[in-house]
Amino acid sequence: MRQGIDAMVGERIHVVGSSSSGKSTLGARLAELRDAPLVELDALNWLPNWTSLQAEDPSRLERRFRDATRGPRWVAAGSYLAFAQRAFWPRLDTVVWLDLPGPQLAVRVLRRSWRRWRANELLWGTNRERFWPQLALWRREESLLWYVVTQHARKRRNLLAHARDPRWARIAFVRLVSAADVDAFVQAVERDAKARR
Repeated sequence: MRQGIDAMVGERIHVVGSSSSGKSTLGARLAELRDAPLVELDALNWLPNWTSLQAEDPSRLERRFRDATRGPRWVAAGSYLAFAQRAFWPRLDTVVWLDLPGPQLAVRVLRRSWRRWRANELLWGTNRERFWPQLALWRREESLLWYVVTQHARKRRNLLAHARDPRWARIAFVRLVSAADVDAFVQAVERDAKARR
C-alpha cells in the first residue's frame, strides 16, 4: 500500500473512507483532472424519502453500480465496499483511501450536517439534510455521528485487510491520513495531468 502523495492513479479509481472524509469532493476533483466521469455512489443508493437501495433492493444497487462503471475510465466516490467489490473492483486500478482521524471526522459530520440543514440543501433525489437526528446517538439507525464514532476503527481494519488481500493485489491502494496528505496528493495529480497534456 502506498501512503501519501503518489500521483500515479489509474483509469478506474475508487475513493473510499468514512462519512465526511471528503470522498465526494476528492472524487469530483480527480474526475475533473483525469477527464473522467464521476460516479457518486450515494446518488445511486438513495431514493426519495431516504429510502436506501442497500437495504431495500441490494441486487438493484449492485446493478446500478455495475452499469455506472461500465466505461473505460471513471472515478467512483463512496464506500459501499461489499457492493463495489462485486460490481466493479475486478476492473479497478486504484483505491484512494481517505483515512482521516476519527475526532476530525466527528467534527466534520456535525459541521457539514449543520451547514446543509441550515441551507436546506437538496442532496440525492428529493432528500434534504436532517441535522438533529445526527445528535441522537441513542438512535443508531439515524445518527451519522454514532456511525462515524463507532465504526471508524472497524472500517480501518477492513480496508487494511482488503489492501493485503491477494484477490486485490493488482489494485494500487493510496492511503491519505491527513488533510495535508490530501492536498499534496491533489497537487501531485494536478502536476501529472499537466505533464500529460
